[in-house]
Amino acid sequence: MRYSTNYDIGDRKRGQGINEDSVSLTVFEEGHRDGYRGQDRPQQKPATADGDETAEATDEPSDTGATDTDDDTDTADDTAASDTDSPGQPMNRSAGVFVVADGAGGHDAGDIASYITTTIVAEQLAPVAIRTARSYPGGFDVDVARDVLPDPPGEQELETAVAEAITAAHRDIIRYANKTGTQSYTTVVAGIYADGKLHYGWVGDSRAYVVNSARETISPLTRDHAVVQEWVDSDEIDPVEAHVHPNGNEITRALGGSGYEDPDEATVGVDTRTVRLYAEDTVLATSDGLIDAQTDAPELYEEYVDSDHADSVAERIREAAVTDDEIRDVVLDAASLDAASQEFVSLANDRGGKDNISVLLFADSALPKTPESGGMPVRDIDPDLDISERDTVIMTDE
Repeated sequence: MRYSTNYDIGDRKRGQGINEDSVSLTVFEEGHRDGYRGQDRPQQKPATADGDETAEATDEPSDTGATDTDDDTDTADDTAASDTDSPGQPMNRSAGVFVVADGAGGHDAGDIASYITTTIVAEQLAPVAIRTARSYPGGFDVDVARDVLPDPPGEQELETAVAEAITAAHRDIIRYANKTGTQSYTTVVAGIYADGKLHYGWVGDSRAYVVNSARETISPLTRDHAVVQEWVDSDEIDPVEAHVHPNGNEITRALGGSGYEDPDEATVGVDTRTVRLYAEDTVLATSDGLIDAQTDAPELYEEYVDSDHADSVAERIREAAVTDDEIRDVVLDAASLDAASQEFVSLANDRGGKDNISVLLFADSALPKTPESGGMPVRDIDPDLDISERDTVIMTDE
C-alpha cells in the first residue's frame, strides 16, 4: 500500500493564523507465505518499513517526522511496505484507517477539535480494520477453521463502526467545550479500508474522491453538508455561481459545539457509504482548503451576477477555482503520491491559499485490476458535484 499526506497553513494565513487541520493514517500490513494470492507482482522500490505503521500529522511536532513547519509531508508513498515487491517477492495484504479533520474556531477550539477527532477516530477504528483483515484469510490461500476467526463484518456493520467513532469524537469535543467555555467545531471525513472496499463517513465539507488511472476518471465520494450545496441541489443557484457564492463558507453540520449539550447523549448526523476499490484507484481525502483556495471570489460573484451569468465570466470562475477535473489531472499526471500531495498544496496556494489545506492519498496495487469494459460500479455520490467553499462558518439555530 502506498500513501502520502501533506498539509499547509495556506498563504493568506501564513504569519497571522494557525493550521486548524489534522490528518491521521493508520496502516496495517500483513504478509504470509507466498503473498497475496492471484495478484500481479510488479517491481517496486526497496522497503523502508514493515508491520503496523501509523502516520499522523497535525500542526504540532510528532515522532513520525512531522514538524511545526507550514509545509510538511509525512509519507510512505512508493516505498511503503506493501508495495515493496521485486521479482519473486510477494505482495502484502493491507488494511487501514484514514481521518481528515478541518477545525473552526482558532487555537483553543478548532485546533483542539480536529486533533481530538483524528486521534479518537483512529483509535477506535484501527482494531476494526485489523479484525476485518483477519477474518478473510483466503487471500493468502490459508485454510483456517471459521470458528477460530472473527465473523466477517458486513458493510453495514463497518459503516456503523465509522459513524460510532465519529460520534465518539463529537462527544469528546463537546466535553472539551463544556470544560473550557469555548465553541469548538470541526468537519471530518474518515473511513476503513479493508478487503478491497472503502467504508467511510463524513460530517461537513471535507471531501473524499477516488481517481481511477485505467479509465482516467474521478468520482466524488462525498456531498458537502453546506448551505450552497443545498441550493445547488434544489436548483436555486447554478454550479458556477456556487464556486464563488458569498455563503459558501456556511456548513450545516459539524462535530462539536458550545458545550451546552450533554456529551453522553449528544449525536451528530454522519453520512456513510461503501465503495469497491481497484488496483488503479487512488483515494484522496482533503479539507476544503484545496477547493476553497481563490481569494477573489467576492469580486467574481458580483461580476457573474451583474453579467446575467455570462459564459465569459463563468469560464474565468472555472479557471480560478480548483475543479474536480483539475484534481483528477493532478493525480493522473503525478509521478508519485508524494508528488501529487505536494502539487495539491502548491496548487491551492497558487490560487490564493485562502485557507488551511490538508490532503491524504493512498493506493493499493495488490487489489484486482479495473475491469477493462463494463462491470464498474457507479461510485460517484453526485456526478454533477463541483463546488467550492469559503472559510468555515457553522450554521446554528442560535
